[in-house]
Amino acid sequence: MIDSYTEQFILTDIPNLHKIEIYEQNGGYGALRKALGMAPDAVTDEVKKSNLRGRGGACFPTGLKWTFMPKQSEKPKYICANGDESEPGTFKDRQIFEFSPHVFIEGSLIAAYAMGVQFVYVYIRGEYAKWIKLLQAAVDDAYSKGYIGKKILGSGFSTEMQIYRGAGAYICGEESSLMNSLEGGRGYPRVKPPFPAQFGVWGNPTTINNIETLSNVPMILNRGWEFYSKIGAPKHPGPLLYGISGHVNKPGVFELPTGVLLTDLIYKCCGGVKGNKKIKAVIPGGSSTMWLRGEEIEGVKMDADSLKAVGTSIGTAGVIVMDEDTDVIKVLARISHFYHHESCGQCTPCREGTGWMEKILHRFLDGEGTMQDIDLLLDVANNIEGNTICALGDAAAWPVQSVIKKFRGEFEARAKKTPMVSKYVKPPHLVELKTA
Repeated sequence: MIDSYTEQFILTDIPNLHKIEIYEQNGGYGALRKALGMAPDAVTDEVKKSNLRGRGGACFPTGLKWTFMPKQSEKPKYICANGDESEPGTFKDRQIFEFSPHVFIEGSLIAAYAMGVQFVYVYIRGEYAKWIKLLQAAVDDAYSKGYIGKKILGSGFSTEMQIYRGAGAYICGEESSLMNSLEGGRGYPRVKPPFPAQFGVWGNPTTINNIETLSNVPMILNRGWEFYSKIGAPKHPGPLLYGISGHVNKPGVFELPTGVLLTDLIYKCCGGVKGNKKIKAVIPGGSSTMWLRGEEIEGVKMDADSLKAVGTSIGTAGVIVMDEDTDVIKVLARISHFYHHESCGQCTPCREGTGWMEKILHRFLDGEGTMQDIDLLLDVANNIEGNTICALGDAAAWPVQSVIKKFRGEFEARAKKTPMVSKYVKPPHLVELKTA
């Protein structure tokens, strides 16, 4: 499939596509013009029939999500485009901002028209200073050409777009934390219901879509839902941006259909593993997804259903490849440190459990871990999973559960064979007094 697939829709090889004139010369904003000539419900129906699924990790059907937005509302309606790309191993959104910003802008405007949205917020992580400037320049150009603002292209439709710079918190990639941050509050996830479509930004109807998700919309309008639905895996169709890093010769972002073989991504796109070493493990969808052992990846396809069948998930399609010399416990400790650091602290299992897991993992790195610690580590992870308001707790627990399951022998080899002697000393006031 990789050898025969040449058509690109988001990250094309057209030089200077970030310039609005070049984008227009190559059919840019034609999909928006087409959408404005259709009824809003017809646009939503087109996206719904295409079976476009969210590219942020949950893979929820995009067209169905749009239908949750109330058609009639006395309150203003909003779109929050989620560019808080903070998942370790994920780096595709910044490629869109740099090389194809107008694809994303056009997709956002089509979505706004379909749902009757008056304002589009683009939430981007603060560390992306360079890419925020690049996207802002593209938004300014779109305003100057009349694609954003009042009565767009002479129609009765008006919408505004503004970029919001986040403060660098991973938790704000969760949709309700993103909304709280946008409102100027602390990035705490909200308990649901109510859901954003009913009570979102400032209590108004809101739809949150990932940057890459919205960047898929123009091709659906340009080529039709039938064309789109036949790209890649039937139940999870369309092109996908795969970000591949780790011990590969040519890391990078590759646009290919869903359902490609994981081994093709590693060997055909990235030129194989450095030094021709064997693969020890692969994380297929960003740091929060379950790991696969090297011997498990043969025949595995990169789409939501195929990866679910082998006990992991597509996530953000951020593939991390680890060679045979990798210390998996060290990698896991680094990942666990990230989730401990990024926990917002609202939920006790996550706030306390992430730190506990990190401490246990460092006991193994320091040569102080015991056999009992392996089951304790797994027990802590199991008690975090499913017991938090948002999915950060699950994201912290899944790698730990996965690595213990796949590489338990490495923990056992590092464990002390005798129980660790407690370094705890009772304070003087707790020492038992001897009676005469």
